[in-house]
Amino acid sequence: MNDTSAPRDGIAQDQFLTILSREEAIARFDAALFPREIPQEMRPLAHALGCALAQDVVTPVDVPPFDRSNVDGFALRASDVTDAGESNPVRLALNAEQIACGVFPNLVVTPGTATPIATGGPVPRGADAIVMIEQTEPAGEAIDLRRAVTHGQFISYAGSDMARGEILLRAGTLIGAREIGMLAACGIAEIAVARRPRVAVLSTGDELVQPGGVLAPAQIFDTNGAIVTAAVTENGGEAIFLGAIPDDEQKLEAAMRKALAQSDMLILSGGTSKGAGDVSHRIVSRLGAPGIVAHGVALKPGKPLCLAVCDGKPVVILPGFPTSAMFTFHDMIVPVLRRMAGLPPRTDATLHARLPVRVSSELGRAEFVMVSLVGGAQGLLAYPTGKGSGAITSFAQADGFLRVDALADQVPAGSDVEVTLFTPHVRVPDLVVIGSHCVGLDLVTAPLARNGLLVRSIAVGSLGGLAAARRGECDLAPIHLLDEKSGVYNKAYLAEGLELIEGWRRMQGIVHRPGDPRFAGLDAKAAVVAALRDPECLMVNRNQGAGTRILLDQLLVGARPDGYWNQPRSHNAVAAAVAQNRADWGMTIAPVAAAYGLTFLPFREEHYDFALVTARKESFAVQAFLKSLHSEESRRALVAAGLEPA
Repeated sequence: MNDTSAPRDGIAQDQFLTILSREEAIARFDAALFPREIPQEMRPLAHALGCALAQDVVTPVDVPPFDRSNVDGFALRASDVTDAGESNPVRLALNAEQIACGVFPNLVVTPGTATPIATGGPVPRGADAIVMIEQTEPAGEAIDLRRAVTHGQFISYAGSDMARGEILLRAGTLIGAREIGMLAACGIAEIAVARRPRVAVLSTGDELVQPGGVLAPAQIFDTNGAIVTAAVTENGGEAIFLGAIPDDEQKLEAAMRKALAQSDMLILSGGTSKGAGDVSHRIVSRLGAPGIVAHGVALKPGKPLCLAVCDGKPVVILPGFPTSAMFTFHDMIVPVLRRMAGLPPRTDATLHARLPVRVSSELGRAEFVMVSLVGGAQGLLAYPTGKGSGAITSFAQADGFLRVDALADQVPAGSDVEVTLFTPHVRVPDLVVIGSHCVGLDLVTAPLARNGLLVRSIAVGSLGGLAAARRGECDLAPIHLLDEKSGVYNKAYLAEGLELIEGWRRMQGIVHRPGDPRFAGLDAKAAVVAALRDPECLMVNRNQGAGTRILLDQLLVGARPDGYWNQPRSHNAVAAAVAQNRADWGMTIAPVAAAYGLTFLPFREEHYDFALVTARKESFAVQAFLKSLHSEESRRALVAAGLEPA
């Protein structure tokens, strides 16, 4: 609406433009500004804190790069101490070496022996478990054990934290201390980040005095300059405070033009209402096209807000009163500023969610459990994401943490928990994928991420994914499970409320180091037979519940060769074990074998498909995934990665 009051003292007044709703003002401002390319720059890790990643970061190495011990103790074969008990101690001879961090083991752990190992030390060949030193008794050149240990106990397998070739961090991720730690763990020294937008800040008014000055009658200290400058920095901008300019149109126009020339954005406070001395909005109309897009917004406080875009650069004139200035800044300017900086939106710092699975804890110690937030049928779910005390990616996958009291030994499934967020900018994922992981999954979800959808992928294996889907904890569960009776992949494993979406085909096979004469000229089945005949031929298996493990068990036909209980959770860890001579053979997929330079003996083409929760089929995120899955772009990417689209 227009103001029709008569001018005072014969001086003409400029009128407000049409008063707009908040939504209309935002829509006009966004339409004039976006889409726009976000400038990038390379920064060393030490100077990347608070920046947003400009590109996806792919893990260049496995972390850890080898199987390592999580405790100080002894590396041994779990099968040697199966019968150990309080009344039946088992004695193991100590090998003549001690493995410390950075020391590569030379001796094989043979049956009946153990090797001293420090936390972080590489696991020697032959060992498949670590026992803590506190759980042993010295016996000269040997140790006694009075309890059995489990296969894989206290071992972090190669690539179990971060696997080479997987997407470590997505473009747009805010770089904090946790992300810097992850990047450093991969040996990455510098990264491409979104350049912080340079934001010039000007205060206007004859009455303003900078803090530290002396007030004359009718003057006030410039509060807005300090507040706005700090708020710009707080929200991803590089603030340039240029002081206060008096209400002189010629001087103010010169200052505004100079500020725009050296910045990406200009923010002023004061000079937006109808007084005769308010000249800022008149100047803005001369600074470039399209000019003012909103002058007067239906907000209380904040009605005099002026929004403009001058030759591609946003110009904002905030109301003069500090309360009005900050209300409008945080409500309407912060989203634009953060978007220009490549940062996610602001959110609250704490929230309540339901815990979908039981969390065990140790009595007597307060415990902090990192969780990822996913959408469930009855509200938010806080999904535990721990990979062990040495894992760095738990932080990347986690949105926050819950606290388990020292007097509690568990938090039951279904509990309402308070989640403390790591950052106020967290977003609940639009699409949740829980199940078996594959490099192809990153390729198909990449277009979703580029379009602003947040995809959360949690790798728990095919069977774990199916269980999560049945509980309604995800949208899709990637699976590759062969039904031995029918010889058909995946269909027999679907439960009510789930339907199958075909994904792609990938070749599973046996891998070994090039030139190994034991496998010369053999196919996959014959290679396994040859390995089983050689007691020195050490295998590496996969974790229970993995589709690869089920496939490999078919080849073994009940055999349990040396290394069977060495059970890493990823294809990369299997390949790393063989490539690094900690095992001689295993099963993985063709693209991973090629990445590690291993000889690949094809065994069976498997179907990597998706169990879709039918109730979520029509959601926007699921439909976006299905569209991407069947797009020509994804098909080309899958083929380039050595996968065959269905």
